[in-house]
Formats: sequence, structure tokens, C-alpha cells
Amino acid sequence: MITHEDRRLRALAAQGSWTELLGIYRQTRAAAAALSGERAAARETAAFGHELAYAAPADVAAGLFDPSAGPGAVAGEYDGRVGPLWEVLATRHVWEVLDPLLPREPIRTLAAHTRVLLGEDLTGVALPRATPPPVLRTWELAGWEPGSRVTHYRRGGAAATPLFSLPDSREGLGPIRLPAPGSALPGPDQPATAALRGLSSWLSTRCLRGSAPDAAALLAPSGTPATGGYIPFALAYPALVRAASGAGAYGEPGGAARGRIAVWDALSAMADPSGGCPPEEVDALVARMRCFTWCDPADEIWHLHLALEDPATGLAWAVSGSDYD
Repeated sequence: MITHEDRRLRALAAQGSWTELLGIYRQTRAAAAALSGERAAARETAAFGHELAYAAPADVAAGLFDPSAGPGAVAGEYDGRVGPLWEVLATRHVWEVLDPLLPREPIRTLAAHTRVLLGEDLTGVALPRATPPPVLRTWELAGWEPGSRVTHYRRGGAAATPLFSLPDSREGLGPIRLPAPGSALPGPDQPATAALRGLSSWLSTRCLRGSAPDAAALLAPSGTPATGGYIPFALAYPALVRAASGAGAYGEPGGAARGRIAVWDALSAMADPSGGCPPEEVDALVARMRCFTWCDPADEIWHLHLALEDPATGLAWAVSGSDYD
């Protein structure tokens, strides 16, 4: 509403009067928050914030997240129009520029991992221990190109978000006969099961002691011919990250960095349920893990069907779901 309807603001943007525009953004957001609450304020200023995050100089754009602006005037981690404002900002500037400008958490960590996904090696950067390593592992690099890892933003609130469904086609898959459904583990969720279930609201997750096809049988359609097969985890990883970033038919995009952190949390819980799992143990898990995918006749655009087996523990997890327009 602000960017596209107020001619004065458009003129200021065309003139590059970004500091003045940031001041107007803060005043507008604070007034909206006081009148209607944070969600309404974020919605009302989303288009204006996108323009600042995308086109303003880094020091001005980072002011969107400066808590000294006062109550209601600061963009939150979920503020955005076609993507979170911190992700828009992080796609525009290297970490060397952003580092001194983003002391606030979680914005700092999310922006840093956006830069990692875009190919920067941030080894040595001080980030919370709970996050993934600040450099992509070999298996993270293998499944997708750098330009596909993060949403490509443009001025005016436009964006192109890559879609990763799984399986993305039936190529390499074949007719299969799944075993009869077994029994999921009883009692409270394994930490990894809870972490996998939390990746997306449209995913279901089960865990059992057995093979990947045994786990798939818990969630795959029963009584119909199946098409499926084994794939490297590197091919499944982008789809997991995209689902965990909030992608879906009606999902609000939460940023690829959020997806990466969530998937690493799940893998860490699979490798060591007690927590505190170092990256090397996750690497070892990925190297030994057996990954199985299958098709569902009802699949449309947003779908993910994956079973993950850890031969070291004898546990297997199935993650499956679809989202519909």
C-alpha cells in the first residue's frame, strides 16, 4: 500500500532518499502496531520494507532491524512480502558488509546462513552453537546449484522461489512392492521424529525399527501399485530445506536459512538424540544413511515422500505429505 500508492514515497525512492524513507517506515510501522498490533503492522509495511531491504544501502537497510528505533518500529524475523526482509537484505550484500550491522539475534544468524547458502564460507564467524556449521558441507553442495538455494528477489516486491518436490519425477524409480505396514515406535517421540515432524505443517512423520521401505509403508498409499526407489541423501536435502523454510501452497516463506537450520537440527537428533552433535557426526550419518522415495498418485505441486534409514541404530523415519492449491 505504502510503496505503490503514495507518490511521494515512490519519488523519494527514485531519488535515493533512503534515510528519510527509513524514518517514514519506522513511524508508519510504530503507528500501525500501536493501533492494530504487530501482525497488522508487519502486513501494512511489508512492501515498503521490501524496497528498503532490496535497494537501500546496507547501513540504512539494516536499520529495519535496529531495536533502538523503539516499540513497534522494528521489523521482526517474519516481516516480509514475498520473503522475510532479512533474507532480502542478505541476498544483496556479502557478510563482510553485514557483519557489523546486524548484532541482533535471530536476524544475525539467519542472515549469516543465507550467505552460507549463497556460497560464502563464514568459518570463524561467531554464531550460536545450535546452528549448522558456517560453511556448506560437500553433501549440501551436491544436490542444487547456488542460484537455486535462496529465493531470487527483485524490486517492487517480486520474487522467484525455486520449487523442490520429492520425488521431482519418476525418472530412476521403478515398480516396487512395499512390505505390509509395521508398527511405529510406541511412547513419546524420538527427538528426531519430533524434529522431522516440525519441518512443515503439511508433513507427517513416523519412526520404527526396520528398513527405509518398512518406514515408507507406514505412510505410503496401501493397496495400490507403488513406484519408488533409493536415492542419495544429497538429492533429498534441497526438498527438505525448502519444506522447512515454509514453502507450500499457502505457506508464508520463512527463508531458506531457517530451513537449513531446521534440517540440521533433525539430522543432529538422528545422529545423537542426547544433543550436542558435532558436524562430523552428521557427515557420518549422511554417508551411511539409506534414503528411499516414492510417488503418491494424488501428488500435485507441493509434495515430499522420503524414508531415512540409519543402519547404525536400526531406526528408520518416514516423512511424507502434500499441500494443495
